[in-house]
Amino acid sequence: MLKKIILGATLINLLPLGGMGGYIHAQSNLLHYKSPATYFEEALPIGNGTQGAMVYGGVGEDKISLNDITLWTGEPDSTIYANQNLENLENLDLPEAPKTFLVDEEEAAAKSDSIAALDKPKQKPFETIPAIREALFKEDYKTANELQKKVQGHYTQNYQPLGTLTIHNLNETSGNDYTRTLDLTRALATVSYQGEQREYFASAPDSVIVIRMKSTGGKLLNKRLSYNCQLKNTVSAAGHEMTIDGYCAYTSKPGYAGGENSFVYDEKRGIHFRTILHVINKDGEVTAENNELKINNCSEALVIIANATSFNGSDYDPVMDGRDYEAIAKSRINNALGKSFDSMLETHVNDYQQYYNRVSIDLGTTADSIIAKPTDVQLLEYSDTATVNPDLEELYFNYGRYLLISCSRTNAVPANLQGLWNESILPPWSSNYTSNINVEENYWPAELCNLPEMHNSLLTFIQKLPTTGVKTAAEYYGINEGWCLAHNTDIWGMTCPVGEGSGDPMWANWNMGGAWISTHLWDHYAFNMSKSYLNQVYATLKGAADFCMNWLVKLPNTNYLITAPSTSPENQYKTPAGYVGATLYGGFADIAMIRECLTNTRDAAIILGEDHEYIEKINNTLKNLLPYRVGKNGNLQEWFNDWEDQDPQHRHQSHLFGLYPGHQITTTRTPDLAAACKRTLEIKGDKTTGWSTGWRVNLQARLREAENAYHIYRVLLNYVSPDGYQGKDRRSGGGTYPNLLDAHAPFQIDGNFGGTAGLVEMLVQSELVERDRAIISLLPALPKAWKAQGSVKGIKCRGGYTIDFEWKDGEVTSYQLNNVRSDKQPGRVTVIYGDKKVPMTK
Repeated sequence: MLKKIILGATLINLLPLGGMGGYIHAQSNLLHYKSPATYFEEALPIGNGTQGAMVYGGVGEDKISLNDITLWTGEPDSTIYANQNLENLENLDLPEAPKTFLVDEEEAAAKSDSIAALDKPKQKPFETIPAIREALFKEDYKTANELQKKVQGHYTQNYQPLGTLTIHNLNETSGNDYTRTLDLTRALATVSYQGEQREYFASAPDSVIVIRMKSTGGKLLNKRLSYNCQLKNTVSAAGHEMTIDGYCAYTSKPGYAGGENSFVYDEKRGIHFRTILHVINKDGEVTAENNELKINNCSEALVIIANATSFNGSDYDPVMDGRDYEAIAKSRINNALGKSFDSMLETHVNDYQQYYNRVSIDLGTTADSIIAKPTDVQLLEYSDTATVNPDLEELYFNYGRYLLISCSRTNAVPANLQGLWNESILPPWSSNYTSNINVEENYWPAELCNLPEMHNSLLTFIQKLPTTGVKTAAEYYGINEGWCLAHNTDIWGMTCPVGEGSGDPMWANWNMGGAWISTHLWDHYAFNMSKSYLNQVYATLKGAADFCMNWLVKLPNTNYLITAPSTSPENQYKTPAGYVGATLYGGFADIAMIRECLTNTRDAAIILGEDHEYIEKINNTLKNLLPYRVGKNGNLQEWFNDWEDQDPQHRHQSHLFGLYPGHQITTTRTPDLAAACKRTLEIKGDKTTGWSTGWRVNLQARLREAENAYHIYRVLLNYVSPDGYQGKDRRSGGGTYPNLLDAHAPFQIDGNFGGTAGLVEMLVQSELVERDRAIISLLPALPKAWKAQGSVKGIKCRGGYTIDFEWKDGEVTSYQLNNVRSDKQPGRVTVIYGDKKVPMTK
């Protein structure tokens, strides 16, 4: 039922929220287009958290590209340094890496003797660490950079496409009155044109994708269904069913490191899969011919798609110990065949809405003349003009929630660089888990938007990382206590630094992934306050902290602790002498992440009543960490020395980690450091990649820079042409594609999630202080564009609360705080809005 209400002089269309009560804006929950998709960046994504599809909605041919989030190349990462065949790694007698530099002032200016290490016989990776530190202290950064390549291992594996179903229309049609939509309130895609309507959804309860085709007058349906798969596969069809059996390469490399020549197949190795397509016809007939299916003279037909892979967890061989994927796929199909379309749709919608309907945001009303236009047209006009379109801004926020629900419901398999939607066997950057920002950014909105169940995919994955992470710590860094994670990981949970001896250290050798990703374990606790959960993950938190404390070294002639070697993700410095490099000592991104990791672990230990000596050890380490420095340009220093960046507008801003997603720098507690962060962002400007723009929305919001945050949010919604677009108006760079997916470019989903989280940070911020008291700030960065009137419902806050509130003319008019702690015990909280501070126990 569509309801209309009048607020002031504005007529607003609203949709019911189902079982939750209340209403939501229809326009901010619907993507709609007047033509089919030609490119991936125009197609509409559907997914059930494991299985997904991109719907193109063509008239003559309807292309549906399919994915399964567990379909990867590779096998368990059973040896941490795969190309050395190390055995009994747990029993290696590893010397401890030096904790301090040996200072020799007379040699400091001389060429480092450690250059000789480059010519030594092959060593175990950790044995090179002392030589790197020696070179760094002698200011021989070039040698240190080259030596870092000796501390590199194998690459991640590649996420793979499942295949493409093409529905060929055998009837001639004009395609008049064409409409293509994605309804976020029901997770339902539709295509309609003169004579036909199609509906598509991916059901989590039934583990299938369902397509319904209906003749809406005129000719009956006549279709041909064909299937194409880029992997090793066989296709067979009989009766109403098509079956695809295939398998992935058991090893591969990224496109930039080996390309298609690096794929190695063996039918007895690697992840296997079975896909079944079954057609149910209402009338007419369905026949199989030449491994295809034909639908003849039907008024209505269902296509049900089930898939299963043999992946059984990162520790299990997918052939020897894999799941019975053939039986699982068949069971899913058989189960669906006993249900009607309407019943499956109802079950799907009810399941989906229990998550989606928890949150709603109203930022204002868009003129009817604007919202009537197709979504891609709105996006283009929004980018080119100062068009006021709060419904589009809400739509982007809601789309992020929709995407997370659709791609993150598989235990221990998080959303990857493309969520779960990928059409290439060599996707950009392997579509892996890049741990220097991207996989973490995917989950920034999870707790805020009241979707902890979706966060669980990452949280359970993190719990598995120490399996290989302890070996990486020992073999690559000579550390026998704790675990670590480098620049990339994959479905197998590999943790070693990549590069294979030739990767550029600016991206290959970073090793702070464990320190960063483990903060998600603490954040889940902070939002839910479950002591039993904290007890479950404490060992993982402690292991990340142990690695950090053992990796730190003393800065010569001081008591300050720093990292050496250090890199700042994918960025490079330029020394006064003109050398451009990545390897240094004392990088502030490392220090920021270590500070956050140690603080979280210490607080967890205190809450759980753990060893007081260990707590004191962390406190002493925190006290001696190198403090932040402000550079000559008023910026927060990224490098130990006040050097210039090789690229002042570089997309990464890792040294601002303490501002966001960390909690070390605030405008109230550390105003000078906050001002330095603001200056850093001013220098970087606002032209960057999609995911970086999403991060900057959050950074500006934390700085309480409302207009800057809003400006960057609008920049994030900058229209980018779909790949391959040949029109005169080609637009590139970071932003948003016509289907509202994030443009890195190319497509990466992290920008969507960063933007969704950023909008929340503008409206609500929360912090857990003193380990048991929360501070919740309302409208900390409300821009002028949203001041007139608005509301928030269901946003989750640290301390174990959800909050609903309304505002008018930039002032909070009412709010309701709800305790959602797992133990239901009251907590201490202070709500701040305007000039009011309201402490309470709730």
